[in-house]
Amino acid sequence: MATVDLTTENFDEVVGGSGIVLVDFWASWCGPCRQFAPIFEDASEQHEDLVFGKVDTEDQQQLAGAFGIRSIPTLMIVREGVVLYSQPGALPAPALEDLIKQARDVDMAEVHEKVKQAQEAQ
Repeated sequence: MATVDLTTENFDEVVGGSGIVLVDFWASWCGPCRQFAPIFEDASEQHEDLVFGKVDTEDQQQLAGAFGIRSIPTLMIVREGVVLYSQPGALPAPALEDLIKQARDVDMAEVHEKVKQAQEAQ
């Protein structure tokens, strides 16, 4: 599956779904971003059941700002509308594969219960 270009117009629709979405915040001038891009693209082809999206932080400054992106590349993994992972830095392929496995293994019923409890405590 090819990666999806994410913008302020389609971000909520793409990322807010029920599946797992990996989001790469990047810029064309960023060396580590260019290094990570083929790894991200390869993973998107190996995991066709997941959504892989890219946010060009130069074109989508409002979106990058909304997520407090201060360093690129930053990888974010969202599952069922919950951010499970968000860290800057280019990852090697084995580390990305490990993160994908961990995201698949998360007990989302437990996560949603914890989110609910935290919201009720406020």
